[in-house]
Amino acid sequence: MEEMVVEALLFGDRQAQLLAARQLAQFSNKQRHKIAEKGVVPPLILMLSTNDCEVIEAALFALLSIAFRSERNKTLIAKSGGITVLLDVIQCENKLLVELGVAFLLTLSSCGSNKMEIASFGAIPILLELLNSQSYNNISFQANLDILSTLHNLSTCNQLIPSIVSYGGVATLIRLIKLTSELVMEKTVALLENLVSSSRIALEEAARTEGAIQCLVEAMEEGSRQCKEHAVTILLLICDSCRDRYRGMILREGAMAALLQLSVDGTRRARDKAKRLLFLLRDCSNCGQTSNQTKNIVLFEQIMRQIEQVGEPEGMSLALLEEMISKLRT
Repeated sequence: MEEMVVEALLFGDRQAQLLAARQLAQFSNKQRHKIAEKGVVPPLILMLSTNDCEVIEAALFALLSIAFRSERNKTLIAKSGGITVLLDVIQCENKLLVELGVAFLLTLSSCGSNKMEIASFGAIPILLELLNSQSYNNISFQANLDILSTLHNLSTCNQLIPSIVSYGGVATLIRLIKLTSELVMEKTVALLENLVSSSRIALEEAARTEGAIQCLVEAMEEGSRQCKEHAVTILLLICDSCRDRYRGMILREGAMAALLQLSVDGTRRARDKAKRLLFLLRDCSNCGQTSNQTKNIVLFEQIMRQIEQVGEPEGMSLALLEEMISKLRT
């Protein structure tokens, strides 16, 4: 059976290749890897270049199965010209093929040796365009997760972060925070943290993007535990980059209650970041608050003094903590 599939892919007509690609996807992992060694990757990539949606779909499934759990095959597919053809598929008008293509690109991007090559063929602006507000609702929830995960994989290569920023990646991610479900929000804020913690340019872009601090405070209030951790880390980085410029902006967005809450019941890392940000936000008398905001600043200072007296926020009684948070939120 394996030899028949190989022969059909190498020498068969359209129908034979179509059936062979479908059969290949059903083989065991060991069988697929064995078949890949017999030269079937180039003809499968050629199948992606056709205008036949049925053939492209079968080839995508076959290549995905070959790449599964094999760094060697991921590299082989890239070196055989798979990336540039795949990006053409991702830009087609067939929703199913776009989503399969995105899943395949995610798989290829998990291989370290492929990251620079993927970016060199223009993947970053293509992926960011798919995440913009117009395209976002045209593809599935899973496809959006796959795009974010692919960009995250690429962002682990520090040389690529300037490209993500220059193509508007920071602004795109901040807009996306407002539009998404909890899981996509978590992925979005995680990617944004990776960018700003690795690049001063990305940090400055995030800090000056309109609505960014508001979005991050909302993510810190409403997101998952991991999302809150990422959001408070970004806010800490922003504030620490220029305390005099950004502490007032963060306070005006009502971050104090969420930070106090997070300093007690967040993840270990989130608690640490929240405490550090709380202390950075102190003494903000010249930030241009309204009378109500000034009242909150005074209350905030009182809270911080009490925290200093007991040593840690979690050292305070639950009732006292809840009372303080309630006052800050009114």
